[in-house]
Amino acid sequence: MTLSTASLRRLLGRVVWCPPRAAFHPTMVIPKDQKTYPLYSWNSSSPSRTPLYITDHNVANKFLSALPHGTIGFDLEWKPGSNPVALVQLATANCVLLLHIYRMKEIPHKIRDVLSGSRWTKVGVNIQYDCKKLHEDYGLDVRNCVNLSLMARSVDNARWNGSYIQPIGLAKLLQTYHGTTLCKEEQLSNWELPLSPTQQHYAANDAHSAYTIYTRLQTIAQTKIPPPHPNCYSFSCVDGQLYDRTNCFTWAPKNPNYDPDPPPSPKDQDPENDQSPWEAASPAPTIADTTASLAGLLASALKGILSLFFFSFLFFFFFLMD
Repeated sequence: MTLSTASLRRLLGRVVWCPPRAAFHPTMVIPKDQKTYPLYSWNSSSPSRTPLYITDHNVANKFLSALPHGTIGFDLEWKPGSNPVALVQLATANCVLLLHIYRMKEIPHKIRDVLSGSRWTKVGVNIQYDCKKLHEDYGLDVRNCVNLSLMARSVDNARWNGSYIQPIGLAKLLQTYHGTTLCKEEQLSNWELPLSPTQQHYAANDAHSAYTIYTRLQTIAQTKIPPPHPNCYSFSCVDGQLYDRTNCFTWAPKNPNYDPDPPPSPKDQDPENDQSPWEAASPAPTIADTTASLAGLLASALKGILSLFFFSFLFFFFFLMD
């Protein structure tokens, strides 16, 4: 569906836009025994872009109708506790929709088409639980989903050990495959109230980072011969039950080819081991170390000079005695 300029202007008048976030910390400080990663920002290539925060179901239907087929980063937020889903986040490469369904008069009917449609691949971490909750709260089905934690263990088994169903967090996947991390300060905030710019930025990053991780894992999957079967990490959630992608058989996370204790992967393939063996074994020299080294060099030089004078003196002494 193509929207005219006039239609977009009318729609944008009913969309809540937030100003660009200007004061986010560029890095996250974590314990000294770990690396420090820059914070992920979905709009880093174009900081003026803001997510589309939508609180009207009619506006949501218009934008959902224009959503291109393909991969979609998918996430949900709700107020902590036994509360209904408040926010649905959908992210493509260049756009993030924040659908605040809790504040809408009714659920946008187009969201059913997107979530249950097989032409959109919904990707996220351990999202089978989110899908079940979405059905429990609103009766929505979600088809053609990818669990990124299972996908990482399937396509990059050499990097991950432990049980196949042991979750790998979104931040950890992002650190491993993108070299950035996420700030989770807003995770337990109240998602039923109108969203602040900080909440919008957080929600947009969660969904868009899932899109980014999927693209990286897909690149790895294409190098595998044979590639892992998608049923190992893909599923559909219909009527609150999990099925394979084609909705023919019940689904449970399993991969018969997964090794829970793989041999160490080559260090040159591990972005977390970016130090050379020399750097890893040799700490950076301190001022005291440098001073001690210089003193040792001067002492050695002085010994050499004294030895030279001594042997020269002996040579001339015996020469004159003869």
